[in-house]
Amino acid sequence: MGLPLTAIYPGSFDPITLGHLDIIERGSRLFHHVIVVIMINPNKKPLFSVAKRMSQIQQATEHLLNVKVDSFDGLTVHYAKMQGAQVLLRGLRVVSDFEKELQMAHTNKTLLEEIETVFLATSTEYGFLSSSLVKEIAQFGASVDHLVPHHVALDIYQCYNKTPPP
Repeated sequence: MGLPLTAIYPGSFDPITLGHLDIIERGSRLFHHVIVVIMINPNKKPLFSVAKRMSQIQQATEHLLNVKVDSFDGLTVHYAKMQGAQVLLRGLRVVSDFEKELQMAHTNKTLLEEIETVFLATSTEYGFLSSSLVKEIAQFGASVDHLVPHHVALDIYQCYNKTPPP
């Protein structure tokens, strides 16, 4: 069997960060197709609607011809099976991410034996970065331009009724 054709990169992406974008770009070089899928989590109250997050991700990834953006309400493995994907792509920042992600990878394997999880270590400059951190920084009026794509930063400032910092 050759290289996997399709990888699914699931997440809430609320908002997409430069760390997410780094994983997407690197994944797009490893796999023929990468589907960035916004997983709808009823336990989270997102800042942005699914449609807005899809638009943000599409704009951030428009330079990557083998990347598609979608959303799904259900188990990631069910979505992967529907798409004929062989791989779940996950980014790791710190050791605590690994513990949680390994548990999820094992669980997914029990649900869909043919699925593999591929972990990519986050690039050093994004090892601290999370969507929650971005929202917290923006909420207090500080710049997030160095943490998210520019168009996403503008959306965030608008959500919090903040003027973009100079």
